[in-house]
Amino acid sequence: MNWLQHITFADKWVLLLIPVLWVASALWFWYRRKKLFATFTLASTASIKNNPQPFAARLKQWLPIFRIVAISLLLVALARPQTSFNEEKINTEGIDIVLSMDVSTSMLAQDFKPNRLEAAKAEALKFIDARKADRIGLVIFAGESFTQCPVTIDHAIVKNQLKAIKDGILEDGTAIGMGLATSVQRLRESKAKSKVVILMTDGVNNRGLIDPITATDIAMQFGVRVYTIGVGTNGKAYTPIAIDQSGKLIFDYADVQIDEKLMRTIADKTGGKYFRANNNQKLEEIYKQIDKLEKTKIEVSAYQRKNEQFLPFALLATLILAVEFLLRFFITKSIP
Repeated sequence: MNWLQHITFADKWVLLLIPVLWVASALWFWYRRKKLFATFTLASTASIKNNPQPFAARLKQWLPIFRIVAISLLLVALARPQTSFNEEKINTEGIDIVLSMDVSTSMLAQDFKPNRLEAAKAEALKFIDARKADRIGLVIFAGESFTQCPVTIDHAIVKNQLKAIKDGILEDGTAIGMGLATSVQRLRESKAKSKVVILMTDGVNNRGLIDPITATDIAMQFGVRVYTIGVGTNGKAYTPIAIDQSGKLIFDYADVQIDEKLMRTIADKTGGKYFRANNNQKLEEIYKQIDKLEKTKIEVSAYQRKNEQFLPFALLATLILAVEFLLRFFITKSIP
């Protein structure tokens, strides 16, 4: 009977009659008992103890309680007990987002802590957690591109696939055009009001079958807005420059080369924005800015529903009156 926890009364004043009823009944029974029963003295009570009062006689004394309880329940019913349930209808106008991430060897540069790739993954995870109403997908690219996770509302899958990203899973290089084209392909059939690609790279386009400008034109055709992020410190960074015979990466300081002109062009033509991240804190700030720029529209409508609950109390009162009637006229009728 969990509904009892939600009971309210439309006419609460009626409930005040219940204690009045019980007090008045108690006074009446006291007066009636005093008037009808006289006191007398017995030399011994042995005969009374040996002849206890019959059950029917004892039961008859309690019959008025049945009627008082029944009337009390009827008063509860007259107070109009109601259950109230609050409902919220949430209308979301979600955004479909594809995170397009460069995973080339240069993303292991240590100008970010612990490196560019791990820093990018960490901030992307935070971004995903903040976009609860949006569908998100993941595309990775180096010398080629690959859909790591299709667009989905199941963020746990996206996050697991993001955590699984590591260097060397794709042919090395920087195919920015391929990364963007694959991301747009993931959004091509999207019915969302807003379609967004967040493209992150630390280099210059040097591989791939699709030119970045061509990929940008495709994004424009399908109404996809592209936010571009250039990752890398200004000047030189401690970065992989070669691989030794054992397959171990050799690190040294090298110039950071990001095609910022291209990144701005992609963003400007699609209605997005270009950002430059030169450390972990700046990258975190960029994701927060994009989060603010691409707000999901959520409309919450509150409703309150009330249901009348007088019937259970009225039925119980009727049942108690019926029991009292049966006891009075069939079980205790012969008792004076």
